[in-house]
Amino acid sequence: MDYLPIFLDVAGRKIVVDGGGTVAARRVERALGAGALVEVFDPAPGEEMTRLFGHERLTHHARVPAEADFADCLVAYGASEDPARDAPLYKWAKAHNALANVADEKDYCDFITPSVVERDPLTIAISTGGAAPVIARILRARVEAMLPAAYGRLAQFLSTYRDRIADQIKGGTARRRFWENMIEGPAGDAFLAGDEALAERLIEEDLGAGGSKKLHRGEVWLVGAGPGDPDLLTFKALRMMQHADVVLYDRLIGDGLLDLVRRDAERINVGKTAGDHVMLQEDITALMIKLAREGKRVLRLKGGDPFIFGRGGEELEEVAAQGFPVVVVPGITAAAGCGASAGIPLTHRDHAQSVVFVTAHGKDGLLPHDWTALAREGQTVVVYMGLRFVAEIAEAAMAQGVSPDMPVALVDNGTRTTQKVVTGTLADIGAKVAAARPKGPALILIGSVVSLREVLAQDGAAPKEAFEMTLAAREGL
Repeated sequence: MDYLPIFLDVAGRKIVVDGGGTVAARRVERALGAGALVEVFDPAPGEEMTRLFGHERLTHHARVPAEADFADCLVAYGASEDPARDAPLYKWAKAHNALANVADEKDYCDFITPSVVERDPLTIAISTGGAAPVIARILRARVEAMLPAAYGRLAQFLSTYRDRIADQIKGGTARRRFWENMIEGPAGDAFLAGDEALAERLIEEDLGAGGSKKLHRGEVWLVGAGPGDPDLLTFKALRMMQHADVVLYDRLIGDGLLDLVRRDAERINVGKTAGDHVMLQEDITALMIKLAREGKRVLRLKGGDPFIFGRGGEELEEVAAQGFPVVVVPGITAAAGCGASAGIPLTHRDHAQSVVFVTAHGKDGLLPHDWTALAREGQTVVVYMGLRFVAEIAEAAMAQGVSPDMPVALVDNGTRTTQKVVTGTLADIGAKVAAARPKGPALILIGSVVSLREVLAQDGAAPKEAFEMTLAAREGL
């Protein structure tokens, strides 16, 4: 983060705007909307600017500014688009301790003006730190489309309860939960649906005697984070990540996912790798129970889907036995995500009419699977936790009679920008994987569907490369 995001109180303060065109007019509109005293300098202002004249807090000077005009100024905007006016403006603004912003001149900017979505009193500001302003404008348009105008009125409505909530709901955690339940629960839904009377009644009931007791009860949420790409996270998973008090996460979580967790939530790494356990399984379960007893909302964030080789069922058995509410949020499992990202369909009418998921690793090492039953014609085998055993799996399958020519793929870091795919056959996949030295997490796919990768994976490109190839193809149309 190159810039500190803040909202500045400018009500009753002097703001200087140099310029009379469209850019200057936008600056003036924002400043007036925030209650500032605005002084505009331009000898020949355009129509958009002159429409603003007459506002009680706007003064127009039909000239360029001089140094004395910056006395007692809080913010100075350079919007003349004239380099000869920009340099002295910045110099004079700094001489009078004012914050300066000159349009399209990063060296003359103490701050960056973000793209703004306004739902008074709710304001959402979006910035790319000056790197790509167009992206900020595109995101603003998307937020505008998805955020109902009623959210501003909802914020005003709920603000009337602020003092009562502070008096009646004791403790910061309890108050935060009350607000979240009020906004995202039945009361908020009723208000957004236009029934303000029902919303008031529901809030009054929650504020009544004993209405906050349920807020002190701990909960455990088991959430699947998907195979790695943050864009594959579900909306429900994201919502619960934003509400958790503490997050227990494992090593399979994709880069950037923890950035989506509520900023003040506690984060605890409980990840496990083969032969290297940050925390033993029984200790993880005990910790979840301990935190829930403290009244916290505990989020167990697991890669892929928590109920497909994620040991989610084992973790929740004891938690549920202790009487705590548990919620399970499914995630896109690694098999589906890695297969799609690598261009390998798990089923296909001409290749595989069934698919089976197995784990290679048991408590005592490599599991003795019946590979003739698994790797048979018309079926795809997806092997979890098999990176250390690729050669052994291939040797065992061939020893049991599976054809050495059976296609095999190993997908390393599937769905992520670092994805690598190694393809071969049972006869040579061990050597190929050893040469590639993948770091994991990885998934093994066995079956004739692997042969379709040459057609569907855009010449074996990783997700980032494939996207760039798609853009190039579009530009060539």
